[in-house]
Parts: sequence; structure tokens; C-alpha cells
Amino acid sequence: MITLAQAKLNTQDAIQAGVIDEFRKSSFILDNMTFDDAVSPGTNGATLTYGYTRLITQPTAAFRAINSEYSPQEVTKDRYTVELKPFGGSFQIDRIVANTGGLVDEVNLQVQQKVKAARALFHDTIINGDSAVDANSFDGLNKAITGSSTEFNSGAYIDLSTSTTVDTNYKAFLDLLDEFLSNLDGVPTFLGGNSKLITKIKSVARRAGYLTQSEDAFGKKVNAYDGIVLVDLGAKAGSNDPVISIMDTRKPNGTDIVTGLTDLYAARLALDGFHAVSLANQDLVKIWLPDFATSGAVKNGEVEMVAAVALKATKSSGVMRNIKVV
Repeated sequence: MITLAQAKLNTQDAIQAGVIDEFRKSSFILDNMTFDDAVSPGTNGATLTYGYTRLITQPTAAFRAINSEYSPQEVTKDRYTVELKPFGGSFQIDRIVANTGGLVDEVNLQVQQKVKAARALFHDTIINGDSAVDANSFDGLNKAITGSSTEFNSGAYIDLSTSTTVDTNYKAFLDLLDEFLSNLDGVPTFLGGNSKLITKIKSVARRAGYLTQSEDAFGKKVNAYDGIVLVDLGAKAGSNDPVISIMDTRKPNGTDIVTGLTDLYAARLALDGFHAVSLANQDLVKIWLPDFATSGAVKNGEVEMVAAVALKATKSSGVMRNIKVV
């Protein structure tokens, strides 16, 4: 297993190391997620499958009377597979740009923008990915968690849409949030939502004295609720639509539509919890720079990762539904 920080140390290419840093500093999740580099492509690269066992229920323990036996109980587990998928993007630069002295700046700009788009796509897919809808995608948390024991508050909602409702409801929200977190198998690494929700949670945490701050490896300020990092998952690639939508069609009680509802995701990033999967013995991030040493007016550059995510234990991740933010 490997992280992006460890992958950077293993590369001898300064440009590739810089690209890895771009991925790291643009995403708390990518910087802290473990990649299980365990998949070896089959013949002609036809097989990119990672198989794993997902723990569904927890083990129990009990007392027993002398001369009696324990009641047998086994944890429930299911076998799952996930297909690794390539994602990234390409760009083109005309050789005239190279001859006018702007090549380095232009290449850097295009690479940074492709990293930004790839990060946005990864955030979107780890939440909303569904291979049944898009065969080129991998499955995300929403698909894995829906209907499980860690889907919380699906039949009700709480209003944090205005400063007044935050003042009124922040204690009730904290009670619900703590109850939600207690359903997980440990303290999550992050709480992820859209920008409106993360702003509301910071307001709630500030009122209650639970807003903490620290700095990441790049000196960037990191906000947290009682030590759990708050992550704004941003917008979908190529748009301003948030990764985690704000819905205007939900009926939490089954009858009445409540507008402005969104969800909060939590995950424990670990090899026995929620983690990423990558190819064995290959670079986590690859980059191909334009080659102006050969003929042709326009040259291509590309940035790419090959990855997927795996949820080893259902209770390592969860979602709190129906938080009204507008």
C-alpha cells in the first residue's frame, strides 16, 4: 500500500513529483487516502479487477454460565469486486507557443488545470460513482451506503438554512451528528459535504466551541469539527454544480416536499475501512509532456491516474441525510 506522499518519494522525475504535489495540495482526501497497489493487469490489460471482502455486521460477545456453551455468532460479510478505471485528461499546445518563450508557463497552466479537473472528477466519483450508469466509472460511497445501517436521518430533516435556524437548531444538530458518528466503527477521517453545508457546520461548531484548526503539509488551514476534518468536496469537473447536490424534491416524511436538502458523508480512511486501489508496480500518477522535437504543429500532453475505491467495512463510512441549507 502507498500514499501520494510516498509515491512522490519514489519518483525520480521532478515534473511528475510536482504533479503529485498538485494532486495532494488540491485534495485532503487524495493526500490522506491509502492506495492498495495490488492489481496486476491480465492478458493485454484486459483485467483490472480488485476483489475484497466487505464486513457487513460486527462481532458479538457474551457471558456464559458454567457447563453451558456460547451461542454461536459469525460476522456477516459479502464478496465484492471493483474495476480500476483510468481518469485524467489531455491538452494541446501549438509549437508557435513554444517558440515565443511561453511554453513552460503554458504547460504548467494546462497541467495544473488537468489536475484540478481530475481531482474534481475523483471527488465526484467517490461519492456518486455508479458503474451501472457509467461503465467507465467505478462505484462510490452513495451506492454502497444507501439502505445500510450507516445511512442516517433518511426519514426526517433538520433546518440550518439561516442564521436564526442555526441558533435555534444547532444543539439538536450536534446531538444528531454525534448519534450519526456513533454508528460508525471508529472516528472518521473526514466529514464531506458541499460548500454551503460545510459553512453551516463550521458555524454550528463555532457556536458550540468545537471548531478546531490546524495546518496541512502545505501550510493550508484545515478546519475540523472536534478534530474531524471538514472537507468541501467542491464542484463537478467542468461545471459549478456541487459534487453533493442540494435537492428540492425530497419528501423526508414520505408526503411533503422539503426544499434545500443536502447530505453529509463521513469516512474512515484506512486499509480496513475506505481506501483507494491502484495498479501494482506502476506510478500512481502519470504525465506525458508535449514533445516538440518531432514534426507536427500541435502536440499533446496528458495527465492520468488509474484507480478505484473499496469500502472494506460498511460501518467505516456513512451518510447523514436531509440537512436543510437553503
